[in-house]
Amino acid sequence: MKKISLSILIAATLMGNLSAQNKDIITSRNYPQGYFRNPLNIAPDASGTFGELRSTHFHAGDDYRTQQRIGLPLHAAAEGYVSRVRVQIGGGGNSVYINHPNGFTSVYLHMDSFNDALTKIIRAEQYKQQRFDVDMELNQAQIKLTKGQFIGNAGNTGGSAGPHLHFEIRDTKSQHPLNPQLFGLHFNDKFAPTINGIMVYDLEDPLFNENTGRRYQQLKALGSGRYALASGAPISVNGKFGLGINTIDRHRAGGFQNGVYSIELFLDGKSISTVLFEELDFNTSSAIHSYIDFPHFKRSKAKVQKSFKDPGNPIQIFKNLNNQGIMELNDDKIHDVKYVVKDVHGNCSELDFKVRNNPTYTAKKNPIKGELFQYAKDNSFSADEVKVEIPKGSLYSDVDFIYSKSAARPNSYSSVHHVQNNLTPLFSTYKLSIKPTTLPRHLESKALLASVQGGSVGGKFENGWVTVNTKIFGSFYVTVDTIAPTITPRNFSNGKNVSGQSKIDFTISDNFSGIQSFNAYIDDKWVLMEYDSKNRHVWHRFDPSLSKGQHTFKFVVKDWKDNEKVYQATFTR
Repeated sequence: MKKISLSILIAATLMGNLSAQNKDIITSRNYPQGYFRNPLNIAPDASGTFGELRSTHFHAGDDYRTQQRIGLPLHAAAEGYVSRVRVQIGGGGNSVYINHPNGFTSVYLHMDSFNDALTKIIRAEQYKQQRFDVDMELNQAQIKLTKGQFIGNAGNTGGSAGPHLHFEIRDTKSQHPLNPQLFGLHFNDKFAPTINGIMVYDLEDPLFNENTGRRYQQLKALGSGRYALASGAPISVNGKFGLGINTIDRHRAGGFQNGVYSIELFLDGKSISTVLFEELDFNTSSAIHSYIDFPHFKRSKAKVQKSFKDPGNPIQIFKNLNNQGIMELNDDKIHDVKYVVKDVHGNCSELDFKVRNNPTYTAKKNPIKGELFQYAKDNSFSADEVKVEIPKGSLYSDVDFIYSKSAARPNSYSSVHHVQNNLTPLFSTYKLSIKPTTLPRHLESKALLASVQGGSVGGKFENGWVTVNTKIFGSFYVTVDTIAPTITPRNFSNGKNVSGQSKIDFTISDNFSGIQSFNAYIDDKWVLMEYDSKNRHVWHRFDPSLSKGQHTFKFVVKDWKDNEKVYQATFTR
């Protein structure tokens, strides 16, 4: 794979020197080749790639398929030491982080199990903290590894939707994930990205929201990675406009829909926007909701990647951006527009089309209907039964803030408060407070906020209000959670002889606020329960040192409103 520097590439693009035959990809640094090995001993096959657009974040690594199996051995990608080990409920599940002497860190998520040395350290910490989920930093003298050394087995733990290995390479100093394929850890890929369509946006008015004028353009494939508008006619614009693209990459015909590496937009050969999935930042990954057309995504589930940037969007994937990606034509000539989309292998697709200023085209107006909230300032709103406090930096752009309320729902203790709408994304949390109108005093400790769109939001009753910090707008009301979680034995019962079992299993669930904690005790001593939240499955593996005879077992599960369920039994070992 041939690489050229970012500065040289941008200079070239400004002169319009890219072509469909150009296999070069943009990089901002040099990457060691041959230093890292495949973490699995099978041919690499991807189900997900770096920079892929997920529903809440950019994908920060490559997902290696494990032949739909749990238990394939994992190996250190290079020599180093284990710097961190984590057991997480959801998220990455069982995870190992290895620092390498060349300044990079490799990361392995969703593991089924760890090697013996790591298991011993983790179990000791779990019993010390008396909790299943732990996050430990290790010093370089504790677990040293050689390249290829066994670290554990691949699995399906945490938020994984199926057996696989999520693998990352990070810059150790910044902890920014980098595209692993840039290090030579390639998946076989000879397929150019697919361009499904583009969106044209009317941006003459300053606000970008669900009311912004949008026109989706159908495309036709011309072959050899070339695309054109299905209509073939120039697109009419009038005033400021922007563009977005719906594009994915596949490694093989009929394969998974993966992310592309770079998206470049040109107007008359001049670079307007360059997006590059070379490096990400976990602190800004949720800004994907500003990068994509979020209202369109909420309505259609289609992810259109905007080639213009909201002013409050902190992501750094835009490597070149002319006038924030917003364009305007000042004559009535026909102008050339080009999209160049590449995967990390340099496989390239291009879309060429025309735009023309047309005074007879009426761009959709987007006037302010409510109260203008500015993204660069603190904003607040209050009414008789609601208070909203939005700190500076929470909004991606100025917002036309609209509030209303409607009648209470069944089993609620307030009106329904419509706070903006769920088509407006937020980068960080804001404080939402709702005053209950009919809440009995004895239920105050059980009160929380619920969303009409999505269930429990959480919150706490204080000084006559139920307050929560949340990252969503929508319709909210006060309700209560008084129902304890449920505990259902799967292979266990009171008085059972379990001498033939290596573990005991349960299913736990909660009706509303969610599981806050779970703790088990054998003979009044805390014992580890392992948990797979996606399957609501929790289990205890018997310690071989547990004595023969009769024992007591107690299992306590608590939800976020402190409703508690206790299961007690005796068993014989």
